[in-house]
Amino acid sequence: MIDNAAYTLDSNIITYIKECLSKEHSESYLIAVLHKVQQTYGYLSQEHMDEVAHLLRVPTSTVSGVATFYHFFRLQPRGKFAISICMGTACFVKGADQVLDAFERELGIRVGETTSDGLFSIEGSRCLGVCAMAPVVMINDQVFSKVTAQQVSQLLHDVTQEN
Repeated sequence: MIDNAAYTLDSNIITYIKECLSKEHSESYLIAVLHKVQQTYGYLSQEHMDEVAHLLRVPTSTVSGVATFYHFFRLQPRGKFAISICMGTACFVKGADQVLDAFERELGIRVGETTSDGLFSIEGSRCLGVCAMAPVVMINDQVFSKVTAQQVSQLLHDVTQEN
């Protein structure tokens, strides 16, 4: 029997894991469980991954391996402003790498990191699906098209002033 009080995971996640354990090949629900954890907390903390491993009865290395293999999973909290730079072919050819470099210089962080004040995080994206507007940057749900490295500082200023 699983004692919910022994875990920091949300009770809804623990209930879902219990449901998974009652099914054949319960370990095959690992990705779905990790999605629920990330949906609840915004990222996968080491503590939560350890608890998932224990509850699903799989090695911690398996959980870590899955979490680091799939691009969708985040291992750090996102900033208030999640910046996603499209690195698809059209965007890359039109200078997305320079735009990314400018964001990293301006914020002092690299892809996958969050600023110490929790305001900004940078993520790379394989394709945002708006190739005609390349290079594209998405900040939270807002899309910015034909972004240049020279616009990055003003773009950061503008989004913080709007919110």
